Amino acid sequence: MAGAFTIAIDGPAAAGKGTISKAVAAHFGFAHLDTGLLYRAVGARLLLGMDAITAARTLTADDLQAEDLRSPEVAQAASKVAVIAEVRSALLDFQRSFARRAGGAVLDGRDIGTVICPNAEAKLFVTASAEVRADRRFAELAASGSAISRAQVLADVKERDARDRDRAEAPLKPAADAILIDTSDMDIDTAVAEAIAAIEARLAD
Repeated sequence: MAGAFTIAIDGPAAAGKGTISKAVAAHFGFAHLDTGLLYRAVGARLLLGMDAITAARTLTADDLQAEDLRSPEVAQAASKVAVIAEVRSALLDFQRSFARRAGGAVLDGRDIGTVICPNAEAKLFVTASAEVRADRRFAELAASGSAISRAQVLADVKERDARDRDRAEAPLKPAADAILIDTSDMDIDTAVAEAIAAIEARLAD
């Protein structure tokens, strides 16, 4: 595809949107941006003592390669900096420029279809129950050697959901024209196939 075609994929933590986004991007040959990494990178710099707004305004591509961006501590810090309007503004232009690149782009995050790319050609909202998402995240953390309990992971998921959903600036919610995919009872192959079918229908319009 020579022109721009933006796919916006939103949803809460551990719903599967990252895995689905990567698979969708690979299927269509589009570029992919995990916008959550931008906020995780800012959160990681916050934990190192940097001011959140300064961290966002001076973020570089190298910051997205840091090894600890998937840790629970960074995830919580990312959720906290994401409520700051100046942080979101600093990262807005980067995301919008990426979205309209030639050849197509897939962006996943919390507010892609509602704020970053409200005119995206295709929008998905990927979700799952808090319990299912906590089980998935707990399995990931346990496999990496983390000693965190399943109860704590569930509490973290619910706390993060509430913060993302209730924030004044760009709250987590489906866009009015987003296609909802609930992965609670789906394996990843089924979820990816459903996402691809939905996007192909938009491409055919």
